[in-house]
Amino acid sequence: MPALVFDCDGVLADTERDGHLPAFNRTFEEFGLPVRWSDEEYAEKVKVGGGKERMRTLLTPDFVVAAGLPTDQAALDEQVAAWHRRKTEIYTGIIRGGDIPPRPGVRRVAAEAHEAGWTLAVASTSAEASVRAVLELAVGPELAAHFSVFAGDVVQRKKPAPDIYDFAVHRLGLDPARVVVIEDSRNGLLSALGAGLTCAVTTSAYTQEEDFTGASLVVTSLGDPPPEETVTRVLRDPLGAHPGPWVVLADLAALLTADGDAGSIASGPPAAGPPAAGPPAAGPPGSAPPGPDPRSH
Repeated sequence: MPALVFDCDGVLADTERDGHLPAFNRTFEEFGLPVRWSDEEYAEKVKVGGGKERMRTLLTPDFVVAAGLPTDQAALDEQVAAWHRRKTEIYTGIIRGGDIPPRPGVRRVAAEAHEAGWTLAVASTSAEASVRAVLELAVGPELAAHFSVFAGDVVQRKKPAPDIYDFAVHRLGLDPARVVVIEDSRNGLLSALGAGLTCAVTTSAYTQEEDFTGASLVVTSLGDPPPEETVTRVLRDPLGAHPGPWVVLADLAALLTADGDAGSIASGPPAAGPPAAGPPAAGPPGSAPPGPDPRSH
């Protein structure tokens, strides 16, 4: 059967502006760091995959001195890890507070895919604790239990490298030709295409102006019917999927069988085997759960 794989932030919910950004800034405040990211600054930071990696962009020699940070690399790494642990706690609290709504159509399309027997997964560079919180928010706990989650540091290279999708495909035993990925950013698109997967894009708050050449479909959202109607606006449809006022599973399935080529962008040749990985990812229901690894985004 086919598989539907979602990115997390910006796809399941528009979490960057109202979730991650305030969580980063509150963390900086709690640790007494002389920095607060503005919305404009964070719009650039989101192009860096992984939360610890975003934090490390601060670590210029001048900042290290101004913040009174250690210069020893191991001690500095421990400090970044401590910031990130606290940031993840703050962020998951924001998500569980319920103030950030799921993106339109995610629960509806995921439910349709589950009923049709599709494999469901999330592949993200965010920390696993963060991803699971957003997933349950977006689709509800019952449906979330049917998702496999691949997140955080299960691979060393973050998007736009294809590693996270290569890893997910390998772990789930999927045929890449039968996988549709839903992404919201150019980095995510490049990651999916580099793994040889079909990718549809739902643009989000920080990605509306990005270049999505190579996507099989680009829309403003998956949309939803009344009573809480959100109409899909098609931005790019190279394969002629022609979704209606909201995207349905049949539209995504058609991307796998459409004649023609959406174009290709590769971040490098797909890996011959699974990428080098850290701790194992969460598998399908019934598999042995991994230990917690809240170490990214």
